[in-house]
Amino acid sequence: MTGFSFDVSATDGRARTGVIRTPRGEIRTPAFMPVGTAATVKAMLPESVRATGADILLGNTYHLMLRPGAERIARLGGLHRFMNWDRPILTDSGGFQVMSLADLRKVTEDGVTFASHVDGSRHVLSPETSMEIQRLLGSDIVMAFDECPALPATHDRQAEAMRLSMRWAQRSRDAFGDRPGHALFGIMQGGVERDLREESAAALRAIGFDGYALGGLAVGEGQAAMFGVLDYAVELLPADRPRYLMGVGKPDDIVGAVLRGVDMMDCVLPSRSGRTGQAFTLRGVVNIKNARHSDDPRPLDPDCGCPACSGYSRAYLHHVYRSGEIIASMLMTWHNLRYYQDLMAGMRAAIAAGGLADWVAAFEASRAQGDLEPL
Repeated sequence: MTGFSFDVSATDGRARTGVIRTPRGEIRTPAFMPVGTAATVKAMLPESVRATGADILLGNTYHLMLRPGAERIARLGGLHRFMNWDRPILTDSGGFQVMSLADLRKVTEDGVTFASHVDGSRHVLSPETSMEIQRLLGSDIVMAFDECPALPATHDRQAEAMRLSMRWAQRSRDAFGDRPGHALFGIMQGGVERDLREESAAALRAIGFDGYALGGLAVGEGQAAMFGVLDYAVELLPADRPRYLMGVGKPDDIVGAVLRGVDMMDCVLPSRSGRTGQAFTLRGVVNIKNARHSDDPRPLDPDCGCPACSGYSRAYLHHVYRSGEIIASMLMTWHNLRYYQDLMAGMRAAIAAGGLADWVAAFEASRAQGDLEPL
């Protein structure tokens, strides 16, 4: 399509690095997308998010349609202008949030009728309305509307949801139409059932999308089960299109996904953890709430160049977190997002150099050391 392309520049095993090109800028892959649920990455300015190394953000269709409303955002110039982010944005379809957050939902062939978790008002989401809402938002990458059933679920329930999602995928493709400069991604479903994943991938390839996502994972099945699916499911998707693993994840989840050929990921974990006092470092997770940090003059991570690490001590971060100061969320979130972007940059460089195995070994060895010894 005009204005959207994907090129793989190097591979190392199944891992690959490349560039997604959009009219709003390039996305270096493998890429991690910070989550801007309500048109903001919590505790961060857009320019601060960009400074961490992020090329693209994720926005949530469900939340934005309820508040402030897609029509209002469109009147105000679209989501990019509304939130002051001039680079690419991916919006999810709203399907996952409807299934996980909305009350009194009813799923039919037409779509989903649900009550808002905000005020109880009634709404309908269908493939057609999801495409229209995402059009009004003006997102660069649009996700097809799907049903993501709660786990655990029987094979029959997973099959029912997957086949409904594939019919909705065709309707999403038809409703999306021809939008030069914007891309539509289909979403593979099927839980941890190989036959359903294969059926879903075949249906999506037959429809044809600009990129392909793996949905229905990182929803409680455990890392081993998720990796078991990725071991075969990633390669069911076209090699010349971006592959996006939705809702992942912890640093070791991300590394494992990249090793299996995934190009894009998103997760609330770095920002949510930052607000709850957890920091991701080269040596593992640090809980800044712990009293052991109250007299520690050292930086959170001596190998990190973010503002939290270059300008503040563990003792200060401990103090402002325990005091409930807003700066604690700001600094800890900035640090975590920078850690995630550094993780992606490290893997991109290692893949390009053909040294990913050595990079992963160093990553694992560093984490195995554990945090700095108390003073």
